[in-house]
Amino acid sequence: MYDAKTKETDNSVRTFLETVESEAKKADAYRLIEIFQEETGFEPKLWGPSIIGFGKYHYRYASGHEGDAPLVAFSPRKGKISLYLMYDSPERNQLLASFGKHKTGKACVYINKLDDVDQSILKELIRKTVDTYQKLYPE
Repeated sequence: MYDAKTKETDNSVRTFLETVESEAKKADAYRLIEIFQEETGFEPKLWGPSIIGFGKYHYRYASGHEGDAPLVAFSPRKGKISLYLMYDSPERNQLLASFGKHKTGKACVYINKLDDVDQSILKELIRKTVDTYQKLYPE
């Protein structure tokens, strides 16, 4: 059976953030915590060694694979900041059209710095992601 590598931990988010080498990226990460917490109402938790997640849901696929994941999350990676937001969809793409400088993956949006993006759209993406996953995977 598959065992997810990224699991919620009891490790300190603050201790992890203090290991971020770039002072600018560290400052953005602290600001992102404020934004994500304000928009979700959830406390930040460290998932795996480097993902800061807010809230969680339990998923179960038709294949039988199941596990837990954060509703929304981000990670201040060395190259870019990864934002784990709503999966690729027309609604997400419409919001991202006015988001600012970013790149996308299936469930990630990559930014260089917080000043490159429209924070009001980021907040909307966070809220819509939480709503989407809570509807898809109700408790």
